[in-house]
Amino acid sequence: MLSVRDLTKTYRSAGEQVAVLRGVNLAVAAGERVALTGESGSGKSTLLHLIAGLDAADGGEIRLDETCVTALSDAGRAALRRDRLGLVFQQFNLIPSLSVADNLAFQARIAGRHDAAWHAELVERLGLDKLLKRYPEQLSGGQQQRVAIGRALATKPLLLLADEPTGNLDEATADDVLALTRDLVARTGCGFLMVTHSTRLAATLDRHVTLHAGLIR
Repeated sequence: MLSVRDLTKTYRSAGEQVAVLRGVNLAVAAGERVALTGESGSGKSTLLHLIAGLDAADGGEIRLDETCVTALSDAGRAALRRDRLGLVFQQFNLIPSLSVADNLAFQARIAGRHDAAWHAELVERLGLDKLLKRYPEQLSGGQQQRVAIGRALATKPLLLLADEPTGNLDEATADDVLALTRDLVARTGCGFLMVTHSTRLAATLDRHVTLHAGLIR
């Protein structure tokens, strides 16, 4: 479902070229849940951003189902994120002026794929039924992240990408949030690729890969 082949990315830093990714190969099957770990600065977030089309690779290929992400224009990559990808970040990135209910439905409505029954199931499974009229500033970190996960899954994406989704949460809340995510990913059948610094959390997914020196090991 996701295929990354010979992916390279170089940045210029202090007047020098720094190779962050040096030929990354990675595959994620439909329904598979994969954890990606690596030391700080190893390029984990860079890899996720390239898969999401938030940045362009220097070389190699990314394919999502039958779509070659690396061949898309900026507009094409934006459409891919809207319609076929779910993104969850450490900082939640909820829209402050929207209620929980509207944040949850936001991406699905933009994509023209709002499903009222699935929306209701997400509300129930994520324990948001009593929070729908609240705004992000009125929620705890764990509650905000549950809304962000629901928003990302509301479109029933092909792939859910999560960059340190539990990084701002305490251990017990992180465990609860990740357990919910695993269950909902299984319910939708989408692939799941999660960047995490926690080997403990990584061990709860189907597979664990490590990015080291610009390569997957």
